[in-house]
Amino acid sequence: MSDLNKEPIEVEGATVPFFTYTEGEDQVFEFDTSKCGPPEPMVNAMAGLKKIDGPNKKLVMINHKKPMGLLDKIGENYDIATENMDDGRVKLIFTYQSGESEKADLSQTSCGG
Repeated sequence: MSDLNKEPIEVEGATVPFFTYTEGEDQVFEFDTSKCGPPEPMVNAMAGLKKIDGPNKKLVMINHKKPMGLLDKIGENYDIATENMDDGRVKLIFTYQSGESEKADLSQTSCGG
C-alpha cells in the first residue's frame, strides 16, 4: 500500500488520524485503532462510517482483533470483508450497501449491551 497517496483527513468525532486515498474507482477512508482500547475502535469506526454515504466509498479499519461489538451493531448495514494481516492485526473493509447503510445507527459508540 505504500504506493498509494494517502492524505490526512479531518473526521468529526475521531480520536485517531484518518487518511483518504483513491483505489481504482473507490474513495477509501482508513484508520488504525490497533493500539487503542475500548471504546476507541467503536468510536472511530462509527465516525468513519458516516463517510460511507454511497457507492464507491470504503472504510478500512486496522485493529488488534475483530471488533465483535461493532460488527454486532452494524454488520447487517454494510458489506464487510475481513483480512488477517501478517503481523496479527485485522483489517476490516466496510463498503456501502444500498438501502441498508442508511439504516445504521452510527450514534451508538459504546459496545456495552
